[in-house]
Amino acid sequence: MTDAAPKPRRTKAEQREETLALILDAAEALFAEHGYYGVTLKDVAKKVGVSSTLMHYHFNGKESLFDAVWARGAPRSVDARLEAMRAYAAKASDHPTVEGALRAFLDTDFDLNMASGLSGRYMGILGAQANSAPGWGADKMEYFNPTVMVLIGLLKKALPGCDEARIFWGYHFVSGALTHAMARTGRIDRLSNGLCSSEDFASIKHYMATFMAAGFEAICRLPATDPA
Repeated sequence: MTDAAPKPRRTKAEQREETLALILDAAEALFAEHGYYGVTLKDVAKKVGVSSTLMHYHFNGKESLFDAVWARGAPRSVDARLEAMRAYAAKASDHPTVEGALRAFLDTDFDLNMASGLSGRYMGILGAQANSAPGWGADKMEYFNPTVMVLIGLLKKALPGCDEARIFWGYHFVSGALTHAMARTGRIDRLSNGLCSSEDFASIKHYMATFMAAGFEAICRLPATDPA
C-alpha cells in the first residue's frame, strides 16, 4: 500500500486570496454586529488572527475594507434579482402584474438570504443599516439601483394609469419593509409573544409581496389631489 501523494503547495496567489476571503468574512460579520463606526482594522485583524500590518498591506484604511465587503457581497443580490426580474419580464411580456414583479424582486432576495447562511444574514443586516443611514448608507445602496429601476419599469407596465411618483413612493415603502425584515431585529417576536419570528423568512416571503401589491394598487386608486 503506497502513501497518498502529497497535496500540492498553494501558490502565493492562492494564499493571498484565502487570506483576503478570511478578512472579508470577519469584517462582514463585525460590521453587521457593530456597525461601520463600531469596528476598527485592529478588531478585524484580531478576529482573523493576522497582524495589523497585514491588514494595512491589503487595505488602505477601514473605509477601503468596508468598500471591499460591499463590492463582494452586494453583487450576489443584484445579479440574482436582475436575472429573476428579466426572466419574469420575458414570461409576462406586456402583461406583468404588480405581485408578479414584486415576487421576482423580493422573493429572490429572501431565497438568496436563506441559502447563503451567515454571509447572507450579515449582508442583509448591512443593507438594513445602509438603507437608514444618510451619507455612507446612500452611497452603498446605489449598488442596488439597477435592480430597483428594472422593478420600477415592471410596475409602470403593471399600473399603466398610475402616477409615476406614487410608484416611487410605493417602492420607498417596500424598501423600508424589506430592509427591516433583513435586519432580523426580533421586535415582532416580542410584540407577538412568539407568535411570529423575525427569523421566519419563509412566512415573510409568503406574505410580503401580496401585502405590498395591495398597497401599490390602493395608492394608485387614490384621487389625483395634492396631499399638501
